[in-house]
This record gives sequence, structure tokens and C-alpha cells, in this order.
Amino acid sequence: MTDPIRPTDDDARTLALDLLSGASYAALGTLSEGTPMVTRAGVLWLPGTGLAMLVSDLSDHARALRANPACSLLVGEPGPKGDPLTHPRLTLRGSATTLDKAAHRGTWLAARPKATLYFDFTDFHIWCLRPAEIFLNGGFGKAFRLTPGDIGLP
Repeated sequence: MTDPIRPTDDDARTLALDLLSGASYAALGTLSEGTPMVTRAGVLWLPGTGLAMLVSDLSDHARALRANPACSLLVGEPGPKGDPLTHPRLTLRGSATTLDKAAHRGTWLAARPKATLYFDFTDFHIWCLRPAEIFLNGGFGKAFRLTPGDIGLP
């Protein structure tokens, strides 16, 4: 059987970075009491840092991340036409940590001005996924495994 994973090239790296920088939300997968749970989270790509999420402590996924920071994020939405499974998407897997919210306030609000309504609430924290594994589906027959270095992370 032929390996369906293609060698990572500059086009794959560019597509991955385009998906990350263009994402305003993602599907967040966590483990809640040992059971997988997926929800939608607002995200912001922080070059050199990772994919960040603004998450309220009141949410189930925040409790899940505190209990077990292992998680995954899926970015990339299907376009208005065609089979949704032929549109590019990127999955990041790793462990999330919290960032200094005050240090990222200006960056976050410049990119997501509507978050001004709730950013300063004390129950909101910025979690960041610096991926250990990255999977790019660039469309039909275009699967890649990327490294953190492929997307500019140490």
C-alpha cells in the first residue's frame, strides 16, 4: 500500500500558515472525564507562539483543559461550493498552556475588537496550543504531516 502522506513542501507550509492566520474560530477537542468533547472556540494565531484561544473558566472545555491540557484544534472551513471534504483543513494536536492575558490584550483586541465586551472579565484566560503534531489536509489527495518548525514554531 502506498503511503498517502506527501512530503511536506513550501506550498503545504504556506497553506498551513494561511489557514492559521485566517482562522477566527476552531473546533476544540478536549477530554472531559475521559470522554472526547468537541466545541467551538475563538482563536488567534500568534506567530512564534501558537494558536491561542480566549476561554471562560465557566465553560466545560476550560475545566477539561485544566484537568488534562491535551487537546486538538481544527481550523479551515469549507467554501460555499463543492464537497466540504475537498476543502483544506489543518489539525493541531498537543498540550495547551495559559498565557499572560494582559501581555496579549492589545494584539487580541486589535484582531478581535468584538472581544472588548468580555476580554477583561476575570473568568476569561488565553490558552495556547503549541502543537506537537500537525496534520494538513490540503484537499482531495493532498495530505501532509508538518512539524512545528514548518509553521514557524520552535
